[in-house]
Amino acid sequence: MAKYQRLTGMRDVLFEEQPYWSYLFNKIQETADLFSYQRLDTPLLEQANLFLRGIGEGTDIVEKEMYLFEDRDGEMLALRPEFTAGIMRAYIENGLHTLPTPLRVWTTGPIFRHERPQAGRYRQHSQFDIEVIGEKDPAVDLEVISVAWRLFISLGFYGLRLYINSTGCPICKPAYIQKLVEYFSRFADQLPPDDKMRLQKNPLRILDSKEEVTRGLLEDAPRIVDHLCEDCADHFARLRSYLDAVNRPYIIDYRIVRGLDYYTKTVFEIKADGLGSQDTICGGGRYDGLVEELGGRPTPGIGFGSGIERTILALQHLGVEPPSEPLPQVVISYLGEPAKLAALKLAETLRSENVGALFTPGDRSFKAQLKTADRIKAKYAIILGEDEIKAGQATIRTMADSQQTAVKLDQVVAWLKERL
Repeated sequence: MAKYQRLTGMRDVLFEEQPYWSYLFNKIQETADLFSYQRLDTPLLEQANLFLRGIGEGTDIVEKEMYLFEDRDGEMLALRPEFTAGIMRAYIENGLHTLPTPLRVWTTGPIFRHERPQAGRYRQHSQFDIEVIGEKDPAVDLEVISVAWRLFISLGFYGLRLYINSTGCPICKPAYIQKLVEYFSRFADQLPPDDKMRLQKNPLRILDSKEEVTRGLLEDAPRIVDHLCEDCADHFARLRSYLDAVNRPYIIDYRIVRGLDYYTKTVFEIKADGLGSQDTICGGGRYDGLVEELGGRPTPGIGFGSGIERTILALQHLGVEPPSEPLPQVVISYLGEPAKLAALKLAETLRSENVGALFTPGDRSFKAQLKTADRIKAKYAIILGEDEIKAGQATIRTMADSQQTAVKLDQVVAWLKERL
C-alpha cells in the first residue's frame, strides 16, 4: 500500500494548535469591528494575468513562486499568492465603487507561494488582510497602521516599532530608480548574482537585499525620500504629522520598499520585541494606481497583510497562552441497552438546551467512561444503569470530589443548568 504524506510546504493544524487560531480570529474580528471594517472573501483561483499584471512580472512572486496551471478550457489560472489584486478585481467587477467611500474591508484565508519552507512560512499559509479603498488622505494611512497596532497589542505583543518610508509614485519613482541603477552599476562586479538580476529587472528590490555586500553599499545609496515629487513629499510629511499628533513613534527606514510593484507613496512595517531576527509581524502600503491598472477608474487604496502561522509561532515564542477550547461539561455514561437508549435521548435534550454533553459510544465499562469524563475535565458525569432506569432517575457524579446525587430524569436538565 502507498504511504501518503502531505506535500512539501503544506501542514496539518492539529488539535493543540487550534486554540491559537480561535484566539487570533476572535481578536481579528474584534479589531475589524472596532474600526468598522467589513469582511470580503475572494476565490482561491483567479485568472493568472490578474496577478501577472497587478503584482508585476519582475517580482519574486511572479518569477519564482506562483502556482500556475492551464485548466481544461485552456485558460491560465493561478492559486492566489496574495489578497490585494483579487480584492481590487472584486471591487471593479461588483461595482463596489458605488458604495460610500472609503470602503473598508478585511479578509483572511490561505495563499499559495512555491517558496522554500521555513518556520512559520509554508507554501500554503494563511494571511489576515486589511484594505481601505477610495481615499488618498494620509489620515487613512494612519488608520490602517492603527488597525495593525491595535490588533497586535491586543494579542499580547510588546515593544512594537513602526518603520515607514515613501516609495514615490509614477511621477518621481522612475527618476529615482535611474539614480539607484547608476549608483549600483558602479559596483556591479561586487554584487551577488541575485542582486545583479534585481538591478536589471526590479531595481527597487535591491534596497531589500539580505546580502551583506549589498547592504554595505546601501549606506551611501541615494534615498527615495530625497527625490520625491511635491505631491509625494507632502503626503509623507502629513502622515508624519498625524503620527506625531497621536503620539505614535516611528522610524523612517529608506530600505522599506515591500516586494510588489503596485506600491506607491506610503510603505510600512511593524516589528515587535522578543522575536529575534523574525521580528517583522506585518507590512503594507499604498497602491494608488492598482485599480486603474486592472481596468477600473483611478482609485487610491492602502492595506497590509500579516501571516497567521508566523503570528501564532510568535505568540508561542512569547509565551502567550490562548484561552482553552471549550469542551463538554457533561459526560453521559450508561450500562446496558435500555440505559444506552435513555442516554442517547438525554444527550439530545441537553444539547437542545445548549448544555454541552458528550455521549460515550461503544458500550464501554463505567470505569472507561468515567476516565473519558476525567480526561476532558468534565464537571459532571451522568450515570445511567439498570437501577437508574427502573427508578426513573440518573446518578450525577461531581468529578472534582466524586460526590454523587440522584436526580429524576425529567429534572436533570434543570439541575445541571442551575449549576453550570
